[in-house]
Amino acid sequence: MCSKEELPKNLSDASSIPKQEIQEQPGVQHEMKPQPLVHHLPTDDEHLEEYKAGGKLKSKIAIITGGDSGIGRSVAALFALEGCEGIAIVYLSREEKDAQETKRRIEKQSSTKVELICKDIGCEENAIEVIDTVVKKWGRIDVLVNNASEQHLGENIQDLSAEQLDRTFKTNLYGMIFLSKHAIKHMKKGSTIINTSSVTAYKGHPMLLDYSITKAGIIGFTRSLSLQLVCKGIRVNAVAPGPIWTPLIKASFAPEKMEEFGKEVPFGRAGQPSEVAPCYVFLASNDSSYMSGQVLHPNGGTVING
Repeated sequence: MCSKEELPKNLSDASSIPKQEIQEQPGVQHEMKPQPLVHHLPTDDEHLEEYKAGGKLKSKIAIITGGDSGIGRSVAALFALEGCEGIAIVYLSREEKDAQETKRRIEKQSSTKVELICKDIGCEENAIEVIDTVVKKWGRIDVLVNNASEQHLGENIQDLSAEQLDRTFKTNLYGMIFLSKHAIKHMKKGSTIINTSSVTAYKGHPMLLDYSITKAGIIGFTRSLSLQLVCKGIRVNAVAPGPIWTPLIKASFAPEKMEEFGKEVPFGRAGQPSEVAPCYVFLASNDSSYMSGQVLHPNGGTVING
């Protein structure tokens, strides 16, 4: 959550991405310029104003994987503004500084308590530990946001190694399956699961073969799990963002590509995490009480027929 002195004056400034050096995986937010917007939205004249909360998630307990930065940080910030009692943020060790900053800012600006859990959720034992930690602290789970992702560029399928394939599948797909499997035991009627997919699940990407496969798999997982859990009153939905300015991008694309990032969509620019996070608020709240197995598309105007 940017302070006033860090906040760009308008959406154009926030979305003007200069050429910059690529980061190592996973990317970290504190090294990004400009900083992604966390809880500010553009007005009609493209100036920025703070997100207006309405108490939609009062007293909820949420888990957010990849909640240290990018879309995950924005989701955590908005959940806190909406009244969550507690949020568990799951992240990797390289992201420690971002995670600590997210916790500091949320607890400074709201009454929400943040639990930081440094675990690789691609391992089932770690996923179990995440769930056990949250249940021990708060006794329940109301919202599970499966958001952690990684991606690796490659021009040729011949260069796709078994190691990379395994790593991408474990982070992007196995982790959300493991967490959902063990979280459900502590969820009740009205609880929600929200999975992060991508526009690449629908349109593909020549440089992101394994990533696109996992994101398409998330759509099938979301639809199938929603049918399995409807009898329990637990809703399962997904969000499929388009090009959003996050650490994942800075850790993936070549420096010269970042200046053009997002300009191919109808809106002509990359989106901000704060423009995606309200979808998660909607799906986590009672506003979406008649929705399950569905996907929201904050993607800059790309038409999707799913």
